[in-house]
Amino acid sequence: MSAIHEQAMTYVYQQVLQRLLDFYSRAERTALQLLIQRLIVAAGGIDRIGEYRVLTVQNGSREGFYVLTALRAAQLSIAGRHPTTFDLRVATPRLGETTQASLENIHRCYSALFVYDDPRVELLMADNREVVPFNHNKALSTAGHEANRLDMLVFGHLRSNDSLLGMGDDGYLAMAEFYRHMARWESGVDSWVTCDTPRQQKQFMTGLQRSMHKIGRAIDPGCGYDGLFSHLETLGGEVFRGFYGQECLGPWQPEGQFEARRRIGHISIEDLIVDRSEENNWPLFSEFLGVRSHGLIVPTLEHEYLSPYLSAHLYGLQACYLQGRSYETGYSDYVQRTIMIMHRKQLPMHVCQQVQELFGTPAAIPERRAQAAVEAQNSLGLNETQLVCMLFAPFVENGAGLEHFLRCCHPGMLVAMPDLHKAMRGGAVADQVAQWMVDVSGLPIPMLGKLYRTRISPAEAESVLTSDLQSAVGSVATEDDEQEGDGLCGRSAWR
Repeated sequence: MSAIHEQAMTYVYQQVLQRLLDFYSRAERTALQLLIQRLIVAAGGIDRIGEYRVLTVQNGSREGFYVLTALRAAQLSIAGRHPTTFDLRVATPRLGETTQASLENIHRCYSALFVYDDPRVELLMADNREVVPFNHNKALSTAGHEANRLDMLVFGHLRSNDSLLGMGDDGYLAMAEFYRHMARWESGVDSWVTCDTPRQQKQFMTGLQRSMHKIGRAIDPGCGYDGLFSHLETLGGEVFRGFYGQECLGPWQPEGQFEARRRIGHISIEDLIVDRSEENNWPLFSEFLGVRSHGLIVPTLEHEYLSPYLSAHLYGLQACYLQGRSYETGYSDYVQRTIMIMHRKQLPMHVCQQVQELFGTPAAIPERRAQAAVEAQNSLGLNETQLVCMLFAPFVENGAGLEHFLRCCHPGMLVAMPDLHKAMRGGAVADQVAQWMVDVSGLPIPMLGKLYRTRISPAEAESVLTSDLQSAVGSVATEDDEQEGDGLCGRSAWR
């Protein structure tokens, strides 16, 4: 870089910082100075800040944009006062719910912050266990789609069939592996910065514990984010590969580009994020970053790695096929609970409205069911037959629930039940029987055999989370009963 070009870019970065600060309130400017101090202390002093590398995850959520803008402001502020500043690694996971609209939002944000050509910023994403440069125009690979579909199905089967809490548990494992490999990529990082609240951290660690339990592994959720990386190293890191087998799942790519274990600190800036209300923060998002609300990841309840739309659909299917109720009742129950908790959290009005429009009115449920079926097929490659099979989880524990599943959904296959058991034990069966198993479950026969040999034991983490959610919903109901008027996120929106 020539001196003239470097001087021009320095001027551009100063302009970016000034424009960003113009959208900050006085409280946010104060919080920025505290963030800068926190980073300098973590680096070991201002003289070492140029050797310090920070990791943050950008998944297209509102919180992800908050953290990135704060870190970018801190990075440019330090650069304006000192010869060097810290390096920033921004990583984007490509999970099943990552939409093109989310990627477009991230791209506009990166462009507004001028991070694409800044050598102090590294933009990465992961596609099917491979680290690649961020590219919002790059479609998820076929292998990536297949991996997301397989993980969703397998971990959906590894749950008690009377609960949906385990749905999406593959997301916790996927993110844990993602964090670990993004932190170890090439020269590694020194710290991982998040704005997750203590409750959000607990939810993630509890979900990770629950998903680990399904594959016979253990992790202490009490360690929190501070001990996450140490626990992952102890477990060998690649938990998916350990469960599926090395012959079925290759290592992360490119091989040889990941550092050996190093000490990684966690820096929480949740206490420094201020003025979260819509009127104070939305201009920063819409006017400066170019973020559009329809592309934001919508806040969810217990299913952190499932879209609220798909979660409501699964509740409807569960009610219809497993509980003897109507699809509409199950769908409405989920929507009502979502609206109540959003009301309790006092989320911005535009977010509440976005969710309300997403779910539609009770009269629109049949249409929403059809749309959800299309979304499940397009994003996960799953049809309703396979989703219902997953909800019944008929293959685990030596096919303990297989007869009940067949009687409820496929009575014509009852005569073939001995062959189904034989196939899952590794025996040879007629091609028609094997193909039926694959079509209905969406899983290959060897994976069905692995499920067949897996025992499901009650997970303490699941009961704890259930209690926590019921307590939250109960307190919301009490609160709503005491209030007057009909708010957008209030009870009267659906009842």
